[in-house]
Amino acid sequence: MEKQIAELILPEGMLDHFDIDKIEQGTEGQNEKYIHIHLSEKNQLPEGYDHAEYESKGFTDPKKLIDFPIRNKNVYLSIKRRRWRHKKDPNRIIYNDYSHLIGSRKITSEFSAFFKRYSSKRGPNPLKR
Repeated sequence: MEKQIAELILPEGMLDHFDIDKIEQGTEGQNEKYIHIHLSEKNQLPEGYDHAEYESKGFTDPKKLIDFPIRNKNVYLSIKRRRWRHKKDPNRIIYNDYSHLIGSRKITSEFSAFFKRYSSKRGPNPLKR
């Protein structure tokens, strides 16, 4: 049941690749409420690589993203990705690619797509010149 609720809240497919470490709630700024969801990547080697050649060597620093607000609370996702090191060549490090989920900005891909759809329906910004 908890996983089903989390799947409704998080970007689609997120729980296929990440585990929830903890969820925090609080207030920030001018009494704005927030939910902060901390996720860490599951122990899944990127496709096409051999487990005999690579080992998991910890996590990257968390990347903090903004997602859709929930019940008037800002939602932040802190995502830690695994770092995979080649056993014979420690300078060779690989990561899974989650750009389809995470995006390249500070907001999730789904949230970015929402803004694009919303702005295209509203027409050009009359304040922009």
